[in-house]
Amino acid sequence: MRPRSRDDDAPIIPILARKVREVEAKAQTGAKLGPTNRTKYQVIALLMREERARVKADTEQTDINRAELLKRLDGIAQILAKTAARDTSLITLLEPDAGVSTVAQRFRRDWLLESGAELSPDELIITREPEVKAPAPANQVVPASVRMRQLANPFLAPDFSAAQAAPMSRARRLANWDLLGPLFKSFEYGSGGQAASMDMPEAPALDRLSPPGMDLMRHQARFVESARLGHRSYLLADEPGLGKTAQSLLAASVSNAYPLLAIVPNVVKMNWAREVELWTPNRRATVIHGDGHTLDAFADVVVVNYDVLDRHLAWLGTLGFKGMVVDEAHFIKNLQSQRSKHVLSLAEQIRRRTPGGNPLLMALTGTPLINDVDDFRAIWQFLGWIDGDKPAPALLQRLEETGLTPADPSFYAEARAAVIDMGIVRRRKVDVAADLPAKRIADLPVELDDELGRSIQKAERELGARLVVRYNALVAARHSGPGPIAPDADQRDSYIRAVAHAELEDSKGQTTGENVFTMVRKIGQAKAGLAADYAAQLARSVGKVVFFAKHIDVMDAAEDLFAKRELRTVSLRGDQSAVARQAAIDAFNNDPDVSIAVCSLTAAGVGVNLQAASNVVLAELSWTAAEQTQAIDRVHRIGQDEPVTAWRIIAAHTIDARIADLIGSKQGLAARALDGSQEEDRSADSIQASALVYLLTQALDGTP
Repeated sequence: MRPRSRDDDAPIIPILARKVREVEAKAQTGAKLGPTNRTKYQVIALLMREERARVKADTEQTDINRAELLKRLDGIAQILAKTAARDTSLITLLEPDAGVSTVAQRFRRDWLLESGAELSPDELIITREPEVKAPAPANQVVPASVRMRQLANPFLAPDFSAAQAAPMSRARRLANWDLLGPLFKSFEYGSGGQAASMDMPEAPALDRLSPPGMDLMRHQARFVESARLGHRSYLLADEPGLGKTAQSLLAASVSNAYPLLAIVPNVVKMNWAREVELWTPNRRATVIHGDGHTLDAFADVVVVNYDVLDRHLAWLGTLGFKGMVVDEAHFIKNLQSQRSKHVLSLAEQIRRRTPGGNPLLMALTGTPLINDVDDFRAIWQFLGWIDGDKPAPALLQRLEETGLTPADPSFYAEARAAVIDMGIVRRRKVDVAADLPAKRIADLPVELDDELGRSIQKAERELGARLVVRYNALVAARHSGPGPIAPDADQRDSYIRAVAHAELEDSKGQTTGENVFTMVRKIGQAKAGLAADYAAQLARSVGKVVFFAKHIDVMDAAEDLFAKRELRTVSLRGDQSAVARQAAIDAFNNDPDVSIAVCSLTAAGVGVNLQAASNVVLAELSWTAAEQTQAIDRVHRIGQDEPVTAWRIIAAHTIDARIADLIGSKQGLAARALDGSQEEDRSADSIQASALVYLLTQALDGTP
């Protein structure tokens, strides 16, 4: 008879211990964890929680055995925490609303079976993730104009083209492989110097598409020609300012993808209607406002903003759209959000109802990757390239044709190329817009030597001291045995990052007290007058200026100063109606007496044309490099004739200066995934977490 082992009471624990060591070893290489190891990390954490709850509730365990099992589980938890300190993006996998993929379900099942656990039939059979469907909101409306259209044409013409399509050959080699993880990994770990853009046909010798007085640039004409030749799904990821709206409208025109649905941010929906009139003057556009009382359901292009989309789901999917555009598509990167579910549900309905099942689908965004390569997921699903956690048939067939599997090193380059050929189009200004003027970012350090400035510096010191207390407590908790507590360099770095992340998570739920968010806001308030003063000087000396701020009180303070200087301004804020916002944009671009546009970074940072100015003042810094780039590119875009300068107002000797440095270092992901850069990302931490790491390091080193 076999002697009883300590693992007999909890056979899953040694399996989790082995798996967590494998993930930890991968994280210690310095590389960001790939999708497979991220999934393992999530399953380890979930099973650890389940086992902890089981052990605590097991009345047959002695107190000594229970304490021993919980201690071993704590050891696994410590390794998970240490790994998350190296790659803080892992924490999102543990949030309550984090989805559990079928790959994760398979890992869980296989590990439990390995432990000898008895599973129910439901646990043994792994089903694919359910189709993403938007719930039926209670506030549905059907505008009168839609009812009129439905009565005028109650039946859609029958279509048999889908049934006549040649069946796709069955993929066999890759049937049992997890492919979505390797596909993401192929973009995450670089490109070997190759930009992520599909081959495009040459532009026609004569531009017969754009209306009189509206000339297409070569890169735009090539995109439109691709659509004319029959391509039907695009991630149009050109850098901001290269005319993505015009390209998508003309692509719809040459494809006869009418009626066309455009889902856009509220700030640009009036501009979309205007662009339809400019680029396709023979087509009518209608904009959905509120409940849609002014909607023209017989129009060729229906424009709706994300915020009111939920009210119109009942009829939008039945109107017979043959094309769909999602502008600023990074807005749908969170698959769990209602916004994403609504968009994906509509796309699926349009795909089913379009004759031949092949509508024109276009996702437009100059910044498709914000935090993680997983940001691709919702966009690829919208375009029909993936289906849940698997490649869709068309992409799967392309992967099958490579003759490779993820076990082959060359698979990743081939897989990346296969996805790109599905319709990724990415062009940079430096490559395609040689005539576009230069852009530079200039930092202007300012001294905050008033009472508010001194209080900010004091708050930074107090936060640093609080972080040191947390750090010392963590070191003491991890230390065992006699002798001095002296973590080595790697341990010190790991502990610092763990403390920074814990502080950041605590700060997100705080409504009072000092934290990194409140400090940055105070810094913005302290800089407001200095930034506005500089913008006023620019307006007097060089002409129109765009002034960006993050917080309303900073915008208010700036507008008060501009009024005292007798400078006319317009304001672009999140609480404006679309008509008022477009009127402000027009006034800034066309009225010579309007000197300054005071803009919200979040409300006016996308889709707005303000090229009447060539100077931008950033009074407050962003938390992402993408947000800063989007703001500057409201000015640096097609139509700009002068060199563009973005003036960042930086509070010297504060955390503001460190954040400015971090923004520049956080652009590696998109550059690697899309632009062919082979530069390594120096840290996977967010800017907020990196700023806290900086504060704690300074405090530990005694740097003032």
